Amino acid sequence: MSGAPVPTTIPVGTDYDVVIGAGVLDRVGDLLGDDVERVLVVHPPTLPELTSRVAAALEAQGYAVHLAEVPDAEAAKTAEVAATLWAQLGRAGFTRTDAVVGVGGGTVTDLAGFVAASWLRGVRVVQVPTTLLGMVDAAVGGKTGINTAEGKNLVGAFHPPAGVLCDVDVLSTLPGADLVAGLAEVVKCGFIADPVILDLVEAAVADDPDRARSAANPHLRELIERAVRVKAEVVAADLRESSLREVLNYGHTFGHAVEQVEQFSWRHGEAVGVGMVYVAELARLTGHLTGPEGDALVARHRSVLESLGLPTTYPAGRWDALLTAMRRDKKSRGSTLRFVVLDGLAEPTRLAGPDVALLQAAYGLVSRHADAPAH
Repeated sequence: MSGAPVPTTIPVGTDYDVVIGAGVLDRVGDLLGDDVERVLVVHPPTLPELTSRVAAALEAQGYAVHLAEVPDAEAAKTAEVAATLWAQLGRAGFTRTDAVVGVGGGTVTDLAGFVAASWLRGVRVVQVPTTLLGMVDAAVGGKTGINTAEGKNLVGAFHPPAGVLCDVDVLSTLPGADLVAGLAEVVKCGFIADPVILDLVEAAVADDPDRARSAANPHLRELIERAVRVKAEVVAADLRESSLREVLNYGHTFGHAVEQVEQFSWRHGEAVGVGMVYVAELARLTGHLTGPEGDALVARHRSVLESLGLPTTYPAGRWDALLTAMRRDKKSRGSTLRFVVLDGLAEPTRLAGPDVALLQAAYGLVSRHADAPAH
């Protein structure tokens, strides 16, 4: 028997499970459920070995596997790519009892989920995220979508997966910058719900900064599990983002605007890192964070993110473009901009319709000394 730790199973309400462990990639078929005959495996061109493993595991369990290679990164999340996959499903005769499996980062799982949600008004999807960002954020929660020229994730659907399989072993091949970007979403969960996450990150950095930013981080699996538990608890209580689930968007309104202004040349986690500092400053300006404790919490945003190598500033002179992008954000209500801010550590709340002058002032605080994006 192997001495590998037993996989951790985290339920998302009663809908599905997230399985986290080492060497669990071959268990993908166990999450598909009954009656499935055909499986479309959606994958990027950069993961031939992992895709082959997933396909082989499915074929060994008797599934008819159809492979669908899609572009890497945000280029996958377009209506044109989705239409190509719909055509492939149609040619292969996929029925309502068949399934889609997404293998890759968050862009692939977003796309795969949207295609599954829209084919025959909904077929099963199993997500196999291969990036840290995908494991702790994109693949968990049932939010699917594609981008348009007007903004990110503006077209999509809520479609809970049949299961999510997170094999932490695959993170050893993830480029360092991508792993660090994924840590931004982990840190977010620390600020909004589970401060132990911040303690673990700070301890790892103090022990060995380089190791803390890599797959060799001794706390990495626990960080993943804690972040997934935060998201699972929130999602289970609010499947369609009507109220509580908005807290998971901490740092995202400004972060998504940065991504759009930069034409998606910034990694998602890099943009969210700046976005978290932005809303921390906004919380202070609007009286949600006050006194020495508030100042210390704002400073902690910068110190934790910078210790991981994540950007905390953004160049000046781009306010008009950022504000336009934020007004298009899907979390806006009519003309009212909405932000998640903190009243204290792990005390998130909503801020609706703040004065534009305060929004611009917060931008001034994150754009100081920002001569160039920190990547």
